[in-house]
Amino acid sequence: MSYRRGLAPALLALLLLAVGSACGAEDQGQNSDPDLVDAVEVPTTGLCRVLTPDDVRLPANATKPVPCTQEHTAETFAAGELPPDLSDLDYDDPALGAFAYKTCSAAFADFVGADESLVLRTTISWAWFRPSEKAWNKGARWYRCDVIGGNAASASYRPLPQTAKGMLAGRPKDTWLSCARGPSVAQGEKVPCSEKHDWRAVTTVKIGDPDDKYPGDRVMESRTRSFCSQSVKAWLNYPTEYEFGFTFFHAAEWKAGVRRSVCWARTSE
Repeated sequence: MSYRRGLAPALLALLLLAVGSACGAEDQGQNSDPDLVDAVEVPTTGLCRVLTPDDVRLPANATKPVPCTQEHTAETFAAGELPPDLSDLDYDDPALGAFAYKTCSAAFADFVGADESLVLRTTISWAWFRPSEKAWNKGARWYRCDVIGGNAASASYRPLPQTAKGMLAGRPKDTWLSCARGPSVAQGEKVPCSEKHDWRAVTTVKIGDPDDKYPGDRVMESRTRSFCSQSVKAWLNYPTEYEFGFTFFHAAEWKAGVRRSVCWARTSE
């Protein structure tokens, strides 16, 4: 038996999407709809768009919707007014990202049909947008959550189904599950499990309770290694020799509410 330590790019990328940036606030994405630029009204859910990583890096987005029957890389699954206690914050206040992370992540899991474990092992994620800075100054205080066919580490996004609702329910396709190709999880290239791979994210393990304080990196690594060793062994049906990897998260993710680590099995299946 051997183990290899993994890094934590997937969730970190998700958190980066959640926090967003105030840079380039005047730019609202490619192929913008003039009716949506600087919009004050709460966005409509159920709309699909062709978004790129460059679009998602912006805090506001007014990309024209396309019919969901056409190829698209994003779908709006949640939107609403920000709570009153956030209405007086600055446009780029980190508290807005924290709110979006908690709100969109819960709605995302429900929308795509994923449990807490699967959310950490899928290749899709979500991004959030706020009003443009001009609309913010006019009093607009809304948020928009879009499921996207990739994450912040993706060079490009893959097309989504006609609707992403329930797409991870039951037994998800390997296209949407996380694998890695290379000598270790840390050094390997992250790929969909539908492609050739050497590692598969097979389980997650609970590391702490909601009210626990962050135990520190050393404790996180030790607990994750121990728990993943047993979890992967069971997933592989208790072989005498096997290799496993693991991904543990750090203080920022813990503060956001993450209490799980990801376990990887060395397998080409």
